[in-house]
Amino acid sequence: MKRTTIFVPESLERELQLYAKRTGKPAAAVVREAIAEYIADDRTRAKLPSFTGAFDGPFSDTAERHEELLFDGLTPHGEPRKVRAPRARSRPRRASRRR
Repeated sequence: MKRTTIFVPESLERELQLYAKRTGKPAAAVVREAIAEYIADDRTRAKLPSFTGAFDGPFSDTAERHEELLFDGLTPHGEPRKVRAPRARSRPRRASRRR
């Protein structure tokens, strides 16, 4: 291990000492765990690309319409979308008989 010195406000140092005493750990161990957790948490956060939000678009409601904008025209499993033309009715429908 390597030794390092940090400067913290007195109130934070008091809180650190109380926490260490309450958990039964040395203050140095608490600081090491806190730093490790802080760094691990930062790594797991998704980083947005630097250009996120850099461009103007025609929509002001993109957040509300995201599914519509992303999935418009898509079908499950990449199947082509079937567009059916409405059928022209040449004769009126007959009532069906139940047997």
